[in-house]
Amino acid sequence: MARMAWRLKLRSGMKEEYKRRHDNIWPEMLELMRKSGIRNYSIWNEGQDLFGYFEVDDLETAGQAGKGNPVIERWNEYMKDIFEPFEDTGTVDPKSMELMFLFEGEDKDD
Repeated sequence: MARMAWRLKLRSGMKEEYKRRHDNIWPEMLELMRKSGIRNYSIWNEGQDLFGYFEVDDLETAGQAGKGNPVIERWNEYMKDIFEPFEDTGTVDPKSMELMFLFEGEDKDD
């Protein structure tokens, strides 16, 4: 299993619109995530910053399922107007984050 985290920045005043669009996420988008093995997906917000986290059985397989997929392409087009481009890349593509610490609560002495 792989754990993935990403970050994006919302354009000023777009928080409620972002929430509205995700409250009405397309069924075909949810189905694509399920078929790709994505689970435990959550998105958090603070000000204009978004932080997303999900778990996936096989990151490469999930990536291939999404690559060139018309549902993903349509969703990205639908969402791109509410994101602020990153200064270093000029894009609104999510920035992946590196896992720095993990505690799963399991006692390894058992």
